[in-house]
Amino acid sequence: MHVAATAQEVSPLADFSSEWNKPEYLKCNTAANARYMTPMEREIIYILNLVRTYPELFAKNVLKIYAELEGNEEVASDKYYYQSLVKRLKTMQPKAMLYPDEKCYNSSRCHAYSSGIKSYVGHQRQRTDCNTKKYYFGECCDYGNEDALDIVLSLLIDTGVPSLGHRDICLGDYTKLGASIQPHNKYGTNAVLDFYY
Repeated sequence: MHVAATAQEVSPLADFSSEWNKPEYLKCNTAANARYMTPMEREIIYILNLVRTYPELFAKNVLKIYAELEGNEEVASDKYYYQSLVKRLKTMQPKAMLYPDEKCYNSSRCHAYSSGIKSYVGHQRQRTDCNTKKYYFGECCDYGNEDALDIVLSLLIDTGVPSLGHRDICLGDYTKLGASIQPHNKYGTNAVLDFYY
């Protein structure tokens, strides 16, 4: 007998397939109790864990549908980046899950906040106190997206980045993550994801 998921159990990927609401996927919500992050910031970790743990399923029933949704044609506009992500997810082995880390979060929040005020794009810390809070081995910055899935897909598809550095970090061997979404004076929002081993 199937029991309907409660509001707290609804997966952030449920719009793509009700399969994501199965109880076995709830283990990916490792940031559920990390109350120092906003719900949207916690959702970034949840989605990344779903991608990392179930890469082939994500490629089949999220990437394809997402690219076809009205208004999201740009996702597949550069076919090389999109198709290379699909190929990688369909062939990769599951990765270890990411767990929220408060030091990584403080690092990402300080950088996202100060970068937003100064309309800065990049990884150089804009305030001295942000240098003292710096705590990461891999860092991804995204601009202009405020939805968790849009942020994750932007970094995974990595259009225009020949090295695919953001993708490699998101799918790398890290185990800790702090994610912060803050206002940005030029792009509206910016998200910083700081990863640690």
